[in-house]
Amino acid sequence: MMRPVTRELRDIGLLARALLLLAGCFLLAGSFLLTAPASPARAQTAIARDDIIAPLERFETAPDLDVAALRQQVLERSKSRSKNEPPPQKRPPIAPELTKLPTFNVDIQFDVDTPIVQPASYQTVGRIADAMVYSSLLPYGFLIVGHTESTGRRENNAILSQRRADAIRDILVNTFKITSKRLQSVGLGEEQLLDPARPNAPANNQVQIMTVMKMPEQSELPAAASKPPAKKPAKKR
Repeated sequence: MMRPVTRELRDIGLLARALLLLAGCFLLAGSFLLTAPASPARAQTAIARDDIIAPLERFETAPDLDVAALRQQVLERSKSRSKNEPPPQKRPPIAPELTKLPTFNVDIQFDVDTPIVQPASYQTVGRIADAMVYSSLLPYGFLIVGHTESTGRRENNAILSQRRADAIRDILVNTFKITSKRLQSVGLGEEQLLDPARPNAPANNQVQIMTVMKMPEQSELPAAASKPPAKKPAKKR
C-alpha cells in the first residue's frame, strides 16, 4: 500500500508536468502569432509631381462650361425614376465636353460614405498642390471632379461626389494655400462613369483634376506692397 506522503509527492509531480505542458502550449501559440504574416494595410501609391504636370499642361481652348448649371443637372438626372432609364453602363455622359480637357485621374481615399479624406491621401493632395504652383501650370485654373461607383442610391452618390470634390478643393485652399480663384469643383456621381463596362469597379471612385481656363496674368503673385509717399525736401530759408 502506497504511503500518503509518497502519493502526495506523485500528485504534485503530475500537476507540475501538466502546468509545464500547458505553458509550452501558450508559448507555441504566441510564437505562431508573432511569426504569422500580418494582413497588408491598404497603402496609398506615391505619385510624382511630374506625373501630374505632364497631362495638365496640354491646355489649348477653354470649354463653354457652367459649373453651377452642371451641378444642378447632375442632381436632377440622378433623381430620374423613368422606366426607360438605361442601366448605369449605358447612360450617356452627362458632360461629354469634360472628356476633351487635359485631365489627371487620381485615387483619393475617403472614409466610407463620407467626404473625409483619410490621412494616407494627404501626401497625394500635397503633390497636386505642388504641381499647381509649378511654372508651367501657374497660369491655369482647374476643375476638381468627383465620381462614385453605381453602388447605393443614385441621388446619394451625386451628393457624396460633390461633397468629396469640395473637400479636395478645401484642402488645397486651406492646407496647401492654393488660391481659391483657380479652383472649382463638381460632383458627377455615377452619371459619368470612368469605367462604364464595370459600374461597381473601384476605378469609378477616382477624382479627376482638369485644366479648364487660363487665369489673368500674375494671379498668383502677391500684390506689391504699397510704398509710402516720398517726403518733399524741406525748403531752405
